[in-house]
Parts: sequence; structure tokens; C-alpha cells
Amino acid sequence: MTDSPNQRLRRLVVPGAGVILPGAGNALAARFIVAAGFDAVFVSGAAVANSFLGMPDIGLTSVTELVDHVAAIRDAVDVPIVVDADTGFGNAINVQRTVRALERAGANSIMLEDQTSPKRCGHFDGKDVVPAAEMVSKIRAACDARRDAGLMILARTDARAVEGLQGALDRANRYREAGADWLFVEAPRSVEELAAIPAGVPGPHLCNLVIGGKTPLRPREELAAMGYAGIGYANAALQASMMAMRRVLGHLHAHGSIEGAEDMLMMFEERQRMLDHDRFKALEKRYAAD
Repeated sequence: MTDSPNQRLRRLVVPGAGVILPGAGNALAARFIVAAGFDAVFVSGAAVANSFLGMPDIGLTSVTELVDHVAAIRDAVDVPIVVDADTGFGNAINVQRTVRALERAGANSIMLEDQTSPKRCGHFDGKDVVPAAEMVSKIRAACDARRDAGLMILARTDARAVEGLQGALDRANRYREAGADWLFVEAPRSVEELAAIPAGVPGPHLCNLVIGGKTPLRPREELAAMGYAGIGYANAALQASMMAMRRVLGHLHAHGSIEGAEDMLMMFEERQRMLDHDRFKALEKRYAAD
């Protein structure tokens, strides 16, 4: 019998595995991630806000918009999906509704964070966090809400920026005791802090590497040796696509033609292959009227 995505994800995210989780803001990005050979997709809240709304990651996306994105991604790929659910879109009762909706949409792990609302990108200044007890209640509510016990709850703390590293580690321990399946201390600021997180709190950990962010970029092998289960590149694909769009459109505006920039574009046939067009053609043939 084929393993479910929940089971596959649980096998992937174990201490020291160092599984790379690229971020996607939509189904197209998810297709590229899987085509590149990655074993799981991280649905980044920042990528959804940036690509769907054209706005910064400051808590503007709604739960229904996120659910719709996750459902589209699930239709496009069959690998496990880790979903950034921000603060859960409200209190513990709201968290239960959020978890159930995202689980139905196809999430295999749901990340909840302890920022105040409206939240903001983990690498922005000016963050604040709710009392740890409030976050503990949200984690318990999330664990109670899931239909399949295999769905993983990922507890994130942004307390490093507010209470210091030790305060963040204390929170991570409390969240683990509340039932979180794995943990994420956001935005450590040095290699020493990166190493202290999995050493200081038992269990699987995710670290997030934001190009241009507060956390130093380290190779997968080094982070795995520290004990990290997962390594998120939440915005790498998004940042690459933004740079490509700016270059191609700038060339078109400057020259009135795309000539000379063809090597920056995916050609028509390859684009259709990436979108699995042949499968849809086969379906059209199968269901064509006699």
C-alpha cells in the first residue's frame, strides 16, 4: 500500500535530516519545485501575499485565500505540503477552523506562529509576540482539530527578536510539551545561535534561510550536522522569479522587442511540459464525444 503524504513527511523531517523545503506561493511554483527533484513543498505566507496580492507579508492574506492556494497546489503536486498558517487567523477556536480547512485542502503540516496580529514577516523589525500561554492554547486546539493524527503541527516562535534566544528556546520547549510535532525558532542571528536551537530543545527543528534576511546562510550539510530536520528556503523561488520578471520586462521596455533576451525565457513547448499539458490532451481525447 502506498504511503500517504502525511506518513512520507513524518519520515522526512527527523533530527539531522536537513531536508530542503523550497517555498511556493502558488501551484506553478510548486510544480517547478517538484520538477527540480525536491521531496516536499513549503507554502510560504510571504510568497502567497507577494505573488497573489502584490503586497508585503504583513498579515493581509485571509484564511479562505490561503485555503484556495493550498487546494490548487495539492491538485498540482503529490508531494507533502507544509503550510504557513501565520497566527492561525484568530484565537484558539479560529485555529481549529483553520486547521480543519487546510487539512481538507491537502496540507500535511500546518505552521502556527506566536506573533501578535497582524503578523509580519519574520525578518522584519518591530515584531511582537503573544503570551506563551496563549500560543500553548492554540497548539492544543490545533492538535485537537486535526482529523488525521498524522498531520504535523509545526510551532514557530518569533520571540528571538523580543525576548532573546533563551526566551525563544523556553517557548519552543513549552510548545513541544503542548503537542507540537516539530519546532521553528525564527530569525536566529548568528551561526552560534543556529547551532544552539536544536541543541537546546529536543525534537525536529526547521530553520528558514531568507536571502538578505537576518539569519546567516549556511550549507545543508552544516545545518544537518547541527541537528536540523528541515531547511526552508521560503522565498528563493519567488525572489528568482521577481528578478527575472524585472529583467525581461525592462529589456522589452528599453528595446521594444524581446529579441536579445530569449535566453531569459522558457520556450513555449517546455512551458507546456512544465504544466503537464500532454495529460490534459489525453483527457480530452478520452472524454471526447463519439
